[in-house]
Amino acid sequence: MITIKRYGYIYEKIYDYDNLKLAHRQARKGKSHYKEVKMVNENEDYYLIQLQNMLIWKTYKTSKYKVFIKNDSGKEREIYKLPYFPDRICQWAIMLQIEDILLKTFTDFSCASISGKGIHYAFKLLDKYMKDEEGTKYCLKIDIKKFFPSIDQEILKQLLRKKFKDKDLLWLLDEIIDSIEGDKGIPIGNYTSQYFANYYLTYFDHWLKETLGLKYVIRYMDDIVILGDNKSELHDIRKEIQKYLWANLLLEIKDNYQVFPSRIRGIDFVGYRHFGDYVLLRKSTASRLKRKMRNILKKVESGKPMNYSDWCSVNSYKGWVMWCNGYNLTKKYIEPLIPYCEKFYKEEILGESSKFNIS
Repeated sequence: MITIKRYGYIYEKIYDYDNLKLAHRQARKGKSHYKEVKMVNENEDYYLIQLQNMLIWKTYKTSKYKVFIKNDSGKEREIYKLPYFPDRICQWAIMLQIEDILLKTFTDFSCASISGKGIHYAFKLLDKYMKDEEGTKYCLKIDIKKFFPSIDQEILKQLLRKKFKDKDLLWLLDEIIDSIEGDKGIPIGNYTSQYFANYYLTYFDHWLKETLGLKYVIRYMDDIVILGDNKSELHDIRKEIQKYLWANLLLEIKDNYQVFPSRIRGIDFVGYRHFGDYVLLRKSTASRLKRKMRNILKKVESGKPMNYSDWCSVNSYKGWVMWCNGYNLTKKYIEPLIPYCEKFYKEEILGESSKFNIS
């Protein structure tokens, strides 16, 4: 059973200058060319002391968001973006001090937006489960309806109070939670949101494991896969989950839940289709791979040079395919592009006049 220990004396560590300096170092990774990052880099002490004073005197207020729509595999999502200073540095400073505390509450099957527990962790966990052929004959696959926009802000605040007793820290976390209008939702795009979302479901995760006694369960953010040997029992589990999520977290399951034979149909999860003894790339991902690789090959064979985006695409899909039974995809669509990728790497990435920093 999860032990509830409450933590205090954290807020001062957040605004400690060395912590703010480390937060800036972490937040700017891969973004050193951004105008805002350059601005802070050029006068680091000035900006970090400004942020420190905002936190000491509690005058910090989350800046106005820029909101844009991102199409993610056919789903439209609202993405919220904050300025680099002071907000993204501030959120990194917070997480440097509370990340480990939150991670201790997560189960071994909680995945997504957790260091070391991303797509490939979930992939390997499902692969491990399916070695028990009899115990994983059927799969219950559920998805939480509009998860990020449906998170109840007051419930989230109360859950955070189960873990933290530092009033100043709670003031700052509340400030970020309240930074979008209404009493529902946390912004996709905030660094803190990925942790808040996982923490919102952490007691649910423990309920699945310790109260329902589920042996084979994986949660990848709001996508949940549960395996068992009895189709009827999985339907009953789904009903219990619906009751728990609504009663405790005001969340609903999407109507597209499924219970099916895991090896006959295959489990479509984290970009792959798992059949137990073999794994295929998800159909939509395989279609995009074929289309993209054909277009790049047509381009380079016509004499046009490969660019950095092309090189990244080939290597990205090469990485996806190496985790599944993708010999034919590799042979037909990726291997013809390897000589062009090697030439680009040698001349453009490693070349003396390269603009790419690979250190």
